[in-house]
Amino acid sequence: MLNLLKNRFGFDRFRPLQEEIISQALLGKDAFVLMPTGGGKSLCYQLPALKMPGMTLVVSPLIALMKDQVDALKANGIPAAFINSTLSPAEIDRTQTEARTGELKILYAAPERLANPGFQNFLSELKISLIAIDEAHCISEWGHDFRPDYRNLKILRNIFPGVPVMALTATATEKVREDIIRQLSLGQAKVFISSFNRPNLSYAVLPKKDSYDQLIGILQAHKNESVIIYCFSRKNTENLAADLREEGFSALAYHAGLESGKRKKNQEKFIRDEARIIVATIAFGMGIDKPDVRLVVHYNLPKSIEGYYQETGRAGRDGLPSRCVLFYSFGDTIKQQFFIRQIEEERERDNAYKKLNQMVEYCELSACRRRHLLSYFGEEYESEKCGGCDVCLSPKVEFDATVISQKIISAIVRTGERFGASYIIDVLTGAKNKKISERGHQKLSVFGIADDFSKVELRNIIGQLVSKKLIAKMGDEYPVLGLGERGKEFLKNRENILLSKPESGAEAIRKRTAFEVDYDRELFDQLRLLRKKIADEKGVPPFVVFGDLALTQMASYLPQSEESFSKISGVGEEKLKQYGKIFTEVIRTYAKENNLEEKNIPAGKPATARRAIRAGSTYEETKKLVQQKMSIEKMAKARGMTPGTITSHIEKLTSAGEEININYLRPPAKKMEKIARAFQKSGGSALSPVREILGDEFSYEELRVARMFLKS
Repeated sequence: MLNLLKNRFGFDRFRPLQEEIISQALLGKDAFVLMPTGGGKSLCYQLPALKMPGMTLVVSPLIALMKDQVDALKANGIPAAFINSTLSPAEIDRTQTEARTGELKILYAAPERLANPGFQNFLSELKISLIAIDEAHCISEWGHDFRPDYRNLKILRNIFPGVPVMALTATATEKVREDIIRQLSLGQAKVFISSFNRPNLSYAVLPKKDSYDQLIGILQAHKNESVIIYCFSRKNTENLAADLREEGFSALAYHAGLESGKRKKNQEKFIRDEARIIVATIAFGMGIDKPDVRLVVHYNLPKSIEGYYQETGRAGRDGLPSRCVLFYSFGDTIKQQFFIRQIEEERERDNAYKKLNQMVEYCELSACRRRHLLSYFGEEYESEKCGGCDVCLSPKVEFDATVISQKIISAIVRTGERFGASYIIDVLTGAKNKKISERGHQKLSVFGIADDFSKVELRNIIGQLVSKKLIAKMGDEYPVLGLGERGKEFLKNRENILLSKPESGAEAIRKRTAFEVDYDRELFDQLRLLRKKIADEKGVPPFVVFGDLALTQMASYLPQSEESFSKISGVGEEKLKQYGKIFTEVIRTYAKENNLEEKNIPAGKPATARRAIRAGSTYEETKKLVQQKMSIEKMAKARGMTPGTITSHIEKLTSAGEEININYLRPPAKKMEKIARAFQKSGGSALSPVREILGDEFSYEELRVARMFLKS
């Protein structure tokens, strides 16, 4: 498998869980795979397809993705094809003939095809060894992207009763996972759940004030990089794209209302790097296999955490640092509620309200956003700070919030605990509106007592009080604020409280995270131009030639022989043969002109580009203590941090390829053996399932340290 991985795909090692999932397929057994975007789901069925007799059938709703994946497979010398509505009858006939004669190893098909009796007959003539169902959450009505066509997939079980099925998805809550398994009869399948954490992504929520000017500033920091901007409506996308073109940006609109030829052309230009920015509704992105998107902006509020997670997941699929920015105002919530009210089916409507309220809660957080996202999907994030969201990156300025908290809680109690945040804020700021005067609330002692705070500031403070459980939020359609248990104690005991002062966050989004990719940017730009020229000649997107990850490694290590070039991530036999001489010639010339020497590429290099730790950073300080062979407890004491934070530093240092010796931290053999068995039993690398198996015998820190050695 490792030989195939290197020779065909150009990778030296598997990503977490890939090897176990592939082994399950080769044993002819069913598998359910939950792996975030960019985690390497496609390889889980593409590699076993090469080892198994016959052909692998991949069902996917993503028409654009089919073409991109088939192009990428062909570039690696793997015979693959797709059948969907973009092909003519003659092209479909030709592809079906290739499938019947055994010329194909992988065939992609859209789910609606399965309802066609003629297509069912065609499939029954083939030797299918594996069925992969991508975007499997589409089968569940509890998912964020339910598609009725996916219910046709049950037919495959009847046509191919003994063939293993692999269901794959990037976003699914526990309820959706159970529904997928039930719908596809995967009761006996082994479940593989990868971490939802995307460490290369940074998250920020910015107040929607002067949002256009803020957006321009952010885009200027991402010149010549690929960007997706999500908008609420079709009209918004076209207006914003036009405004950005006026500013000199290469921006195009994309939405379902565009004429299909225009829509396809705009998408193609973005994929081929001819347009740097695509401004789109959520109709865009499902199936965009572009790995080098460096920024995803939500200009309006998403409908759900799942949708938001999946859309942000289109950033940085190559593992390189990328950003996710969301502009938030409560006004966007009102727009979403209007459309939810149009839903006729009560259960579906209630579910939509619930999801929207969860999204609002995320936007109003005063704690780590990454931790909150992971918690939503049932995963625990042990570190106190992720170092990759606006909350953790912005220095927190605390203020004495005792008086304003008392005023807010008093307003909630005096109005009868029957109103939402907007109404309470109106009362506190002394708003003169009809609803307040009808209820006589302008006569209350709390009316207008907080007019020295803005509405945005009050909403932020209310959000913090909710997260601290002083205030309880109740109901889905029209959430009302009530007094929480902690709130009663707070009032009764006349407690003091410190809260974080809201910051704009605009500067935080311009900061880099703790890691930065270390490479020669001028050489990178030369290699990018060469890649584009080759891609245009071949009529494929640039990333099919090489991804940004491969180019950053070339611009970092300067490989000047075919032997060293073959060690670059993504360089397999086929690409070495096609591009080795062309790229090494450009690198040799550049190195000679700038008096640079080739660097040794470490054997078994990590799957992401080596990242340099900034001198003087918090990670550098921990690294110095590790070099002194201090225990985790002593390091934590010396730095005034928790052991968990120190452990996360060490984990990031090792994954970034830093040369540090941590062997002295290795747990004793008996403990390691016990922990290793628990990880094996859990079927993944997440810590929570392992802790459940082992109980309180080991701390999270001990398990994390052990995991570093199990991964190496």
